[in-house]
Amino acid sequence: MPALLDSRDLRLLIGAGIVMLLLLGLTYAVSPPAAQQSLGYPSSYATDWAGAKAAFSLLDELGYRVERWQDAPDLLPFTEPGTVLVLAEPFDQGSESDHAALRRFVSSGGRVLAIGATAAEIVPDGKATEDVEFDPKTKTYSPLVPSPLTRDAPEITMLSPDIWTSTNPSQLWSYGDSDKPVVVSYKVGLGEVIWWASPTPLTNGAIRDKQNLALFLNSIGPVSSSRVLWDEYFHGARGSLFSYLAATPLPWAGVQIAIVFTAIIFTFSRRWGPMRVPANESRLSPLEFVETLGDLYQSAHASPAAVGVAYKRFRFALSHKIALPANVKLAQLSHAAAARFGWSGDSLLDTLARSERAMRSINLDEKEGLDLIRQLHEYSAALEPVGGGEQETPAWR
Repeated sequence: MPALLDSRDLRLLIGAGIVMLLLLGLTYAVSPPAAQQSLGYPSSYATDWAGAKAAFSLLDELGYRVERWQDAPDLLPFTEPGTVLVLAEPFDQGSESDHAALRRFVSSGGRVLAIGATAAEIVPDGKATEDVEFDPKTKTYSPLVPSPLTRDAPEITMLSPDIWTSTNPSQLWSYGDSDKPVVVSYKVGLGEVIWWASPTPLTNGAIRDKQNLALFLNSIGPVSSSRVLWDEYFHGARGSLFSYLAATPLPWAGVQIAIVFTAIIFTFSRRWGPMRVPANESRLSPLEFVETLGDLYQSAHASPAAVGVAYKRFRFALSHKIALPANVKLAQLSHAAAARFGWSGDSLLDTLARSERAMRSINLDEKEGLDLIRQLHEYSAALEPVGGGEQETPAWR
């Protein structure tokens, strides 16, 4: 009777065991990230200049009941008056049901700190637009009228604030210029909406400037009665069983089990497996693969993903080419590209803005997605022309 393990099998098992022990040690030495780090927007996870992890952590240290909110607005605690929801520059405007849920939340006594033009379109009775003229200089603002929001905050700073366009006379302008408010508050039912034109006062890099911290705490409310929900749902984070398990050592354990299983398969199947004739190489046309892949994308309605890939690649290449940060605003990026390559700044801004909306839309029309990808491809071709010559304006322009 032959031996169960020969010398090669034994060496393979020993090697797999060593790798498993190393991975087991790394599992407990290195904690998996709780969530993907964000860049360039006020996420409670982000530690860069424009992030808001410092503000989130400060609330916890001051005794607030603060937590990240990754569920749909329908699940907000409507029966807990005094709860504060922080909407810090959301990525999209959400659905009509999201808007209705936020109105119920505020009307029942909740408070929403909405920041940016997109947030203004989500909250009840809000209306604002993004300022396409990006100003890189931070501006200082003083109170327009005394209010609870201006207590101990005679000056605040903001960078490139958006423009409030609502004309409701019941809305109180707390900070800003005579014709352009940057902090607005108003009542909706039993609750309140507070709107900021820019997230600067709560970002990691500017929360200590002037009295930005005082404005932030005044907007949140007192420690004793406030439960703070920091929204990450509109930043793309979604609560699920998978996201919970991803933050535990379970994925690492799965890797270790897979390695041991693979070692066992290779150890025994080489000598005990059945003899099989090698499979012949397929000589099918490569176009069948392309058509199959296209059918899969079409059946999955993955147009937003395709637009997202083309948009991110082009934006990264363009910002790298003209030496601008990857998180620069679209208006500034388009203006710089137009000055550098002679393109139409308005056309480029329109293409980029439409692409950014399309990549987050769940109901994107396939023809619109194809048109956006074609435009981005032509811009990319003009950015890196064959032969290394000067850049040219895309032919379709």
